[in-house]
Amino acid sequence: MQPLPHHYQVQATGHSSDSVTLSSEGLTDIQSAPPAEFDGPGDQWSPETLLLAAVSDCFILSFRAVAAASDFTFTSLDCVTKGTLDRVDRTTRFTEIVNTVTLTMPADGSDTLAHRLLEKAEEVCLISNSLSARIELVAKVVHAD
Repeated sequence: MQPLPHHYQVQATGHSSDSVTLSSEGLTDIQSAPPAEFDGPGDQWSPETLLLAAVSDCFILSFRAVAAASDFTFTSLDCVTKGTLDRVDRTTRFTEIVNTVTLTMPADGSDTLAHRLLEKAEEVCLISNSLSARIELVAKVVHAD
C-alpha cells in the first residue's frame, strides 16, 4: 500500500434531463440516474445503489487482504448489501446497512478463524468506517465439497 493520505477524484456531468455521466481518469464512464423511489427510471445505477455497491466491494476487498495476511484459503465470498434510507432529524440518510455474506472455504478450513476474519474485515472496511449508518454483518460459512 502507498503511504497515506490517498487522493481520489471523480467527475460527474449532467444536463437538465439526461443521466449523469460519472468518470474518473483511466476508468470506463458509467451512467447514473435517480432510483425509482425518487421518480427516476430505476434502470440505472443511482447514488444510493453505488454507495451500497461500494460497501459490498470494500468488504470483499478488505476480507481478501485480511485473509491473505492470515494465510487463510477460501473459495468465494458473496456479499449482499441492503440499506435503509430514512429521514432523521429532517435529514434523509442511510440509517442502517446490512451485509449478508456467505464465505465458501475448503472442507478442512476453520469456522472459528473464518468468522474472526470476517469480523476483522468488517472492522477495517474503510467505506463502512466512513459512514454514519449502523452497519451489521450477517455471516454464513460453508465448506466446499
